[in-house]
Amino acid sequence: MDTLWAPWRIGYVTSEKPEGCIFCLKPSQDQDAENFILYRGTYCFVILNVFPYNNGHLMVVPYQHVPGIEDLQVEIVTEMMTLTQKALSVLRQALRPTGFNIGINQGVPAGAGVADHAHMHVVPRWVGDTNFMPVIADTRVMPQSLESSYELLVQGFQQE
Repeated sequence: MDTLWAPWRIGYVTSEKPEGCIFCLKPSQDQDAENFILYRGTYCFVILNVFPYNNGHLMVVPYQHVPGIEDLQVEIVTEMMTLTQKALSVLRQALRPTGFNIGINQGVPAGAGVADHAHMHVVPRWVGDTNFMPVIADTRVMPQSLESSYELLVQGFQQE
């Protein structure tokens, strides 16, 4: 068996896991870089996914803790979509993807990892970004660390 090294993951693996909702906890802390929060809006924030499907995988999350988007006021849903547009622009400029997956996994059966706090995923995609590794070795190769992704993307969100 071959070994695929990812030494930057040990910090996350060995860290204490907080109790409660990560989408409520992270924005309440004053540690945006450490928490990979790329942008803070009035009703929502943008954060990198620490278990990404691809480099640049981020989420647009309302501050309000509700399980579904139907529970959000129109102003909040409007900002979610506006920030999704901004995310697409930032990702296009920084990473040059050739496509995107955008979606909301609402509820555990739909694949939601955090089922009780609605959020939208934005996943950049490239032609050929899926190869034999996930199929044969059940392994995904990520060519960029979360810290590097954050440094690259946060600059785009700071430009208004």
